Amino acid sequence: MALNFTDLSSLYEHDFDTVIDVRSPAEFAEDHLPGAINLPVLDNDERARVGTIYVQESPFLARKLGAALVFRNAANHIEHSLSHHEGGWKPLVYCWRGGQRSGSFTWMLQQIGWRAEVVEGGYRTYRRLVNRFLYEDPLPHRLVALDGYTGTAKTDLLAHLKTRGVQVVDLEGLANHRGSLLGEMPGGQPSQKAFESALAAALCGLDPERPVIVEAESSKIGTLILPPSLWTALRNASRIQVQASIEARTAYLARAYDDILSDADRLRDRLSPLRFHRGHEVVDGWLALIDAGYKQALTRALMEQHYDPSYAKSSRARTAEVVARVDAATLDDAGLNDTAAQIVRILDQL
Repeated sequence: MALNFTDLSSLYEHDFDTVIDVRSPAEFAEDHLPGAINLPVLDNDERARVGTIYVQESPFLARKLGAALVFRNAANHIEHSLSHHEGGWKPLVYCWRGGQRSGSFTWMLQQIGWRAEVVEGGYRTYRRLVNRFLYEDPLPHRLVALDGYTGTAKTDLLAHLKTRGVQVVDLEGLANHRGSLLGEMPGGQPSQKAFESALAAALCGLDPERPVIVEAESSKIGTLILPPSLWTALRNASRIQVQASIEARTAYLARAYDDILSDADRLRDRLSPLRFHRGHEVVDGWLALIDAGYKQALTRALMEQHYDPSYAKSSRARTAEVVARVDAATLDDAGLNDTAAQIVRILDQL
């Protein structure tokens, strides 16, 4: 009998040794249960071929071909990928909707003697649970947002706070994006579904009775949208504002964004469209600094002429309470350690 999971926490807290996703590699790449391994019983081409036969020729012919391919691929996985497992191994298997692909593979594993079970409803059940958690139900967590001008090292502060035992969620890390116009990271961003999976898993692993620190963000990080439950909680979150001098922020950003500041063509491509918002004279000044190779001067100009005015404008529209302000004298490791200690003391009083 397939296992029925009624909430996301119970699915994440399963006691199985391995979670196996038997969907095609393309399906797995878009999104999957956190920690799952991919052992496809139909690869991308095989799945497309079976689907085409089902629609254009005959469901019976498609099922017959599909069965042959599924058992052939499953046998290969058992012989190679799974051969090292002992008799007590306990895997949890799922496919798209808990149907023939996962059912057939689970049956084979059970015949060997392994304690395999299948997820009722498969990946579709999982996605419904994620959607309910992030789109329908209010988050059970109390968020506290780190706020502040661009360059106040808020993402680095999250890492320092985590080492001190504070519960944090690094939204930009999960989105693989630094959350700004120049924020692209190597490897690109995950799919929206994969981002939501990682986000839901991170939140479900935290204690709702303790505050959770996140960085104040807009409703999008790069191309990814913050799901409604999170966005509502973030807009209403109490804020701790991090303050630092323009000199400290310039030095920090010049280090943190050196990869982008060293790519003149990429910079011109990203900054030129801002002529409509900031004017030709301002943008031409940025481009001249790029051509001259003045990284620090460009960084400071971007803050003073673009990022800081944007932050000030968005701040005026916020209604969330600023419960404390912390001053970061420097934004190196020593300075961030001191700032993190200040934030921990503030959290203890909230």
